[in-house]
Amino acid sequence: MKRRKSPQEKKRLSYTKDRRNDYGENDKSSRKSIRRNKRTPHRANRHRDHQVLEAARGAADEQSGEAAEERLYARRPKRWKKVRDAPLGEILLGRIERRVKRGIHDPGTGRKRIRRIRRRQKV
Repeated sequence: MKRRKSPQEKKRLSYTKDRRNDYGENDKSSRKSIRRNKRTPHRANRHRDHQVLEAARGAADEQSGEAAEERLYARRPKRWKKVRDAPLGEILLGRIERRVKRGIHDPGTGRKRIRRIRRRQKV
C-alpha cells in the first residue's frame, strides 16, 4: 500500500518537480514559437546550400566541384535547441530576491521567505 504524503512533503516535491516557463514569453505561445524556431534555421541552411550549389553549376570539372564543396562545409549550419523550463522553487526565489532588491518587500520578511524556500528545496 502507498504511503500518504504530508503537506510539507507535497510542497517540497512541488518546488522541485513543477516547472515554469522562464524564457520571458507567454507559455501558450510556445506551441507556435517552438515550431517556428525549429523551422527557421533549417530553411536558412537549405537556402544557403542551394545558393552555393547553384553557383557551382556548369561544366563538371574537379576544381569547381571541390571549391563548391569547400564553401558548403566552410560554415557551420545554423541550429536551434529547446531549453527546458525552470523548477518552481528557483522561479519563486528569483521573484522574491528581485522584490527585496527593488524595495517592494521588507528585507527582513524577504530574507525569511528566501530561507524558507531554500529549506524546502533541500530536504
